[in-house]
Amino acid sequence: MSKRFIFIFALVAFAAFEGFYYSRSSGKSASDSDYQKAFLHSNKIFSLVLPDKAEFASEEAPMGLYYVREGLDRELMVNTYWHSSTLLMLKKSNRYFHLIIPILKRNNIPEDFKYLALIESGLSNVQSQAGAAGFWQIIPGTAKHFGLEISEQVDERYHIEKATEAACKLLRGSYNKYGSWTLAAAAYNVGEGRISKELERQKANNYYDLYLPDETMRYVYRIIALKLLYEHPTEYGYFIRKKDLYPPIPTYTVTIDSSITNLPVFAKSMKINYRLLKEFNPWLRSDKLTNPGKKKYLLTLPKKGFEEFDKLLAEIENAEQIFNDTITAGSLDK
Repeated sequence: MSKRFIFIFALVAFAAFEGFYYSRSSGKSASDSDYQKAFLHSNKIFSLVLPDKAEFASEEAPMGLYYVREGLDRELMVNTYWHSSTLLMLKKSNRYFHLIIPILKRNNIPEDFKYLALIESGLSNVQSQAGAAGFWQIIPGTAKHFGLEISEQVDERYHIEKATEAACKLLRGSYNKYGSWTLAAAAYNVGEGRISKELERQKANNYYDLYLPDETMRYVYRIIALKLLYEHPTEYGYFIRKKDLYPPIPTYTVTIDSSITNLPVFAKSMKINYRLLKEFNPWLRSDKLTNPGKKKYLLTLPKKGFEEFDKLLAEIENAEQIFNDTITAGSLDK
């Protein structure tokens, strides 16, 4: 057994023993003094050590500026200590990043933009109050401008690959306009019109010097924070075994160029349930697909048997290994 796992096991065992001892020794009640002592002994919160350097899309953040340090500190602290949200995002990234990264590369968009999808939606097919939808939170006008179909039955903002292509086009246009990926990211959040206006009004030439709406001023810092947590999770206390990440599901595609009057019946004919059909094709927004124009749609379906976790687990190499482990056994001994 490695020193790392001995260390983790010892911590868990000590915490369990301490809790058991306190509950047994104190009975059903405890004085305020004893209770406060137990709280102070058990509850330890540490401030985070910021990296000396931080960058997004090969553009370095000016960490020498106090407000840059504090901006990153805020987002890194919020996401480090918001355990359930961050843990879920890290788990889900294992399922979806492999679909997003090749599309970013094909469009010459820096891979760091995968974290933009992470902060926009948590890799969930959500819809905002402003009407933005899908992993990339695209608004209807932008979706239609870049060729995505939106109707009562189909909304391709929920199509991972097609929505990623649209996001790439939007980001590429912003980069061509500003010559900066951080400004392109900020424009994705608040719009090119606002960024252009503020650059001119404030006589600035980069994201970090701009005074912007609070959400946009936090935006790039949050992307960098999630990047740090993804690339160095153990340095921030996230020890996740590979088998605990959500595994990618092997799939195949079926071409449809006619109407489907009943999607639940269609799913049954494909030997899957309706839930799986909708899970893998969230862009289907109804229980039917009328297609009078004979448009070709590609349906994504899971390969037979891979809805069984044991089969998925068998495909994972080094399943017990800690994901992106950046803490060495030697450093734990110090």
